Amino acid sequence: MQKTSVRLLTLLSLLQARRDWPGALLAERLDVSPRTVRRDIDRLRELGYPVATVKGPDGGYRLDAGADLPPLLFDDGQAVALAVALRLAATSAAGAGIAEDATRALNTVRQFMPARLRRRIDTLEVAAVETSGPRPDTPVDGDVLTTLGAAVHAREVLRFDHTSPDRERGDDPLGPPPRRVEPHHLVTRGGRWYLLAWDLDRDDWRTFRADRIAPRTPTGPRFTPREPPGGDAGAFVAARFGGSDGPGGPPCRGEVILGLPATTVSAYTRDGVVEELGPDRCRLVVGSWSWVALAADLGRFDADIEVVGPDALKDAFALLAERYAEAAVPDRGEDRRPRRP
Repeated sequence: MQKTSVRLLTLLSLLQARRDWPGALLAERLDVSPRTVRRDIDRLRELGYPVATVKGPDGGYRLDAGADLPPLLFDDGQAVALAVALRLAATSAAGAGIAEDATRALNTVRQFMPARLRRRIDTLEVAAVETSGPRPDTPVDGDVLTTLGAAVHAREVLRFDHTSPDRERGDDPLGPPPRRVEPHHLVTRGGRWYLLAWDLDRDDWRTFRADRIAPRTPTGPRFTPREPPGGDAGAFVAARFGGSDGPGGPPCRGEVILGLPATTVSAYTRDGVVEELGPDRCRLVVGSWSWVALAADLGRFDADIEVVGPDALKDAFALLAERYAEAAVPDRGEDRRPRRP
């Protein structure tokens, strides 16, 4: 028979795992008598755990929410997930209002973690790049995150398999060879996790989705850290997603005058610069990954547009105007292949 203290922890873990537990089933799982279960329930209540008695043919118990917060019991996976969430809240701009509380909570949780878990959490450093939009439904394994964090912290070359979209669809069953990288930063963007690393085979910076990474062990030799372009990992990753190869912003940047109030345009402009020119006029400087994409994006404002520059943006508007005009003509069966920019 288990010692009383060990049995109490096991009982508490069972009560947290599901809502209602018949007394007979708890006795069976703990390999004790129903009378012993009743005594152990009383001990948990004395420790501050609000265990309610469930009435019914079989009888049973339920762990309710209490007015006070008693000691909590987490398994390894839950403890790591909690620490990751607190670390992210402490570093994310979205969690700026609770950053200090999150840091204190993380320190408190860390004190009571076993040494093996503390080492995993201490190596996890996160840079957050905030974006709007729906959260992805692709989870990333906590063990993968802590493995990547450990490699970043130790500055050790990492080998991993990276699942491509083609391989997910079955078009590429063999897949590419393992990637060899120098891992530098873990970054979150739009709810997804990314690894920013120097790709040793491609001799360039690369960003990898963590949910597509399957790390290989052991890790490789230690490396000397490199500084991401611009010195800011978050800004560099944000620029990459904007279509730029560096931290200086997207490659196509234009200036227009819109027939809308500056307050209206500012509400729908994330990375642009808006200048008020009058009650119903403003100047907007904004960028995108291509001139056509920039022109199309500006068209969403449903307002008069005056292009200040450059000429490439004017050409993109002309191209879109021609395409839209052709799209508005009913199909007469002739071959109307789209023109390329």
